[in-house]
Amino acid sequence: MQGLAAFVVAQTVLAAPPLVPAIRLHLASEITPLWQATEARLDESGVAPPYWAFAWPGGQAIARHVLDHPDLVAGLRVLDFAAGSGLAAIAAALAGAAFVEAAEIDPMACAAIALNAAANGVAVTCRAADLVGSGALWDVVLAGDVCYERPMAERVMPWLRQLAADRCLVLMGDPGRSYLPGSGLAAVASHLVPTSRELEDRTERETVIWRVLP
Repeated sequence: MQGLAAFVVAQTVLAAPPLVPAIRLHLASEITPLWQATEARLDESGVAPPYWAFAWPGGQAIARHVLDHPDLVAGLRVLDFAAGSGLAAIAAALAGAAFVEAAEIDPMACAAIALNAAANGVAVTCRAADLVGSGALWDVVLAGDVCYERPMAERVMPWLRQLAADRCLVLMGDPGRSYLPGSGLAAVASHLVPTSRELEDRTERETVIWRVLP
């Protein structure tokens, strides 16, 4: 993990996402050079894109919402699912959550999350595991930008609905991804999130916070 952390530091700079300036993350300015560097670092091609190095709109909106409404997580057990940089997890910790986990299958992301949590003076446990199908071990589950691909959305949404049925508060941040379900969601807030044309097809995205219904 130390080697991965050193790589993350070397490829990124500490910066604040536009919608959550109180939080600093190890972020990259361009995706392609970092992707190539990651492949070289792991000595293989076709590795997963470095999602952990960017503050995606869904994560920014979730983080902003949690910081604006700390009562949603204060004193509770919180999971940041498919956490990427760990932005939502860090926001939950800053808002007073009793215990915060970030779930990621990419070990590079876990290295980045550990660095980002330390940079913000909070404790976040990273679970390097696929948690889809797990029982309701948390009071609140946060998920930013998980409907960008059909297989991901079709696999994750039934699980999130089951968690909601088990009395877990499930909040999703989505900037209008193609595979967001057309039902079973209740809008609770929205934010206009500045974006990069390298990552998105525009310079800002209207991002909605949805509550997943049972």
